[in-house]
Parts: sequence; structure tokens; C-alpha cells
Amino acid sequence: MELFYRSTRNDSVKVTASQAILKGLADDGGLFVPERIPVLDRSLKELSDMSYGEVAYEVMKLFLTDFTPEELKACIANAYDSKFDTTEIAPLVKADGAYFLELFHGATIAFKDMALSILPHLMTTSAKKNNIKNDIVILTATSGDTGKAALAGFADVKGTKIIVFYPKDGVSPIQEKQMVTQKGDNTYVVGIKGNFDDAQTGVKNIFGNKELAKVMDEAGYQFSSANSINIGRLVPQIVYYIYSYVKLLANEEITDGEKINVVVPTGNFGNILAAYYAKNMGLPIAKLICASNENKVLYDFFSTGVYDRNREFKLTSSPSMDILISSNLERLIYRIAGESAEANKALMTDLKEKGRYEITPSMREELKDFYGNYASEQETADTIESIYENTGYVIDTHTAVAAAVYRKYREGGDGTKTVIASTASPFKFTRSVMDAIDKDKYDSMTDFELVDELSRIANVTVPQAIEDIRTAPILHTRVCDRTEMETVVKNILKIGSEQ
Repeated sequence: MELFYRSTRNDSVKVTASQAILKGLADDGGLFVPERIPVLDRSLKELSDMSYGEVAYEVMKLFLTDFTPEELKACIANAYDSKFDTTEIAPLVKADGAYFLELFHGATIAFKDMALSILPHLMTTSAKKNNIKNDIVILTATSGDTGKAALAGFADVKGTKIIVFYPKDGVSPIQEKQMVTQKGDNTYVVGIKGNFDDAQTGVKNIFGNKELAKVMDEAGYQFSSANSINIGRLVPQIVYYIYSYVKLLANEEITDGEKINVVVPTGNFGNILAAYYAKNMGLPIAKLICASNENKVLYDFFSTGVYDRNREFKLTSSPSMDILISSNLERLIYRIAGESAEANKALMTDLKEKGRYEITPSMREELKDFYGNYASEQETADTIESIYENTGYVIDTHTAVAAAVYRKYREGGDGTKTVIASTASPFKFTRSVMDAIDKDKYDSMTDFELVDELSRIANVTVPQAIEDIRTAPILHTRVCDRTEMETVVKNILKIGSEQ
């Protein structure tokens, strides 16, 4: 049965999966959501005998119903291949009383690779299906990882251009080096003077500019997004939660139907939303544990029912989570509001105009499967140090936020087996990781000396993604004010009067 997609802000909108992937964001500013969450049509036991790609097909076919089996299998085969440094794609490592789901074995050593390795293939297939003649311009804001993963995915893909905006002083040195050394004639990277929320708001404003869309169309272009607001990002993320469960089942770590908890370090809310969708597909998940850093807007939301971005923005050692406007939360709000576009739109209007909104008691009741907490900078560092000292396993700062929050949750006495989403390689945040382990010892080392030392103490080979940027030349040097983003886009595309 074909599955259509609605806008979270307009009940009358109804598009196919491929149309939703192409548009990225609905014309009314809403996010595309499936009209229903499909239920798994294979048993968990059947899935436990499958490879990652096979599990991906069984999950994604239920959401992307206007793709033929051949089209979808081709997209999956092109995505989950030798770009990943392990045939498992997403291995599980048991440490510190939990199972760490390593989502960083792709080309850019962060979890965004899991979806962004397939999105270009989904998008170009979608363009053909819908007879799109325009070139697709991927416009994306990044807090550090999406940018590089999207750039790597779309580099030199015919019929596309990609423009990435990132906060100039809000990403790690390795994250920035990965982006500004990106090759590809169709890739553009721009630092902005501001934070991630400024970049994200600027991108949304550009998407919502109808006059610009008309000028773009006349020039043979149309925008789409590689951010987690794109349903083509969200659907592939559901796969790895289901894969982690069935691998635990195959390894006899759990029994068929046994419930697990899932812990996700959360910024824009897409990654934990994917786990929520997996639960609604029938995956036996008990608690969805939402871990925040010191920008704890989500912790406060789960604690009070009030979402309030009117607060100090903090730069932390887990920069991909330094976010005060969690865009994907809108998809959850829409669902707990009884899938009422009107109710959701009113709350999103409050957020835009007042910087806050409050959900109703009945909506809060729908959040009982979630637990929210946060980790301070000190708690994050202490967790990296203690897990290394006790087990020899080294985790990055974002994963450490999740592990620290899980330790707090576990104090409540819940012994349910737990999967922690390990969202980035420690090599991506080497300085913060090594400072946590022994700041006095490693303080004088350069970033790449730290890389080699981390490799030695963790007994892990330096990822190719890091080797590639040791001596790579800087190819992107654009920097602009947050108010100049539209002008920069026009200049890049050579359209409008600002050429």
C-alpha cells in the first residue's frame, strides 16, 4: 500500500516519498511526516539473519513506497559499500554496562554518514522519477558533522550543487578542516559569523523565499536539503536501531521480544526521533533516553513541557549538539498533538515569535516513553576518562554525554539492556578526548600528534578520513555575516542582481 507524506503545518498537503525527499521542507515551512508509521512485515528473527543492507531494504521499502525494489536496492548497494571500514557497517561494542552502537565507520567518521551516504542516490532517483530538469541545489546548515558528510555524499554527483553553512567558531578544528578541504566542482563551504541556530534559521529563510525560488527556477535550479529535516535523512536512520536489536538477538545477548533501552546524544532531535519511529514500527524499545549537553533545552522540555530557546547559547566540547532550536522535535510535537497541523502550527508560531511554547498536559502524557537528562562539561570529560581507565575503550565527547546521562538514569534501578548511539569517532574530537584522559600530559601536543597518540593508547588504526586531511590544502575560504547568507547563495549560483 502506498505511503504518502503530509506537512506538519497543513493537513491538505499530500506528496509521495520521492517528492518529499526532493523538496526537503514543505512550502508552508512544515516538515514532511508519513501519514502513518508502517509496521515491520518481517519478524525480528528473520531480520537477525540479514546483513545491514538487507535490513535497510526491509525497513526502507515500507516508507519509500514509490521506489521500485530495483531502485531502492541500487541506492542501498551504492551507499553501504567500501566507503565503510567494516562490513558490519554499524558494529556493537560492549563496555561500561551497555552496548555502544558505533555509527562512525563511514567516510567522515560520524553518524551522519549512515544517512548521507544514501541520500544523494535517493535524491537523484527521485529527480528521475519526477521528471525534474532543474539542477538540485543542496542547501544545508551544519553544527559540524552533517556538512562534511553531505559534502562527501554529493561531491561531483551530476545534476547537483551543495552549499554548506557552518558557524565559523563553533566546530572542532578537525571538523572544520574536513569541510574546508572538500574536493568537488559542485561543493561550496561558507563559515558564518554566528552560531548553528543562526545558520539553520538563515537556511530556513532562504527556503521560504518564494521570489528567490522563482529566480532559481528561471536559472534552472531548485533547492533541497540534506539536513535531518529531510525525510530522506530520517528514514535511513531508523534502520540502525532495528539492526542493533536484531544483532543483539543473533548474538544471543537478548531474547526475541525482550525490551531494550536506547540512549541518544541529542541536538536537532532527528537521531532519537528515528529510534521513536523504530519503536512505533514494532521494535521492542522500553525507554528512549534523550541526552543533552549544557545547552539543555530538550532536558528542560521533557522536565516541564515548556520548550524555551530564550537562554544563553553555550559552546561545548560536543559542538554537534550545541543547538537551541531542535528542528525535528516538530515531528514529535505533531504526533503527540493528535497529528493536528493546526495545533502544531500554533506552537511553532509561538516558538518563532516568542522563542517558547508550552504543550498541554495530554500531550505531556504522550511523552512517557522518553527520559531526558543532561551532562555538564565536567561530567562529560569524567565519563571519557573513567570508561578509558576501566575498560580501555575510548569514546568521543558526544557519546560521552550519552554515557554520562545513562549512568544517571541507571541509578534509578532500571537494569534493562541498553544500546547507546555512539555518534562520532573520538578521532574527530581528539583534543577534547585527550584532555579528558590526561590534560597535563597531552596539552603541548599538536592536533595530529594527538591523533597518533590516541591511536596508540586506544589500539585503533587512525581512520582514513583523518589521514586524508593531514596535508590536504584549504579549498574553501568564504566567510560571511549571518545576514548575508542569501547574497552568498546568489553569488555562488550567479543568479539575481548580486552577481
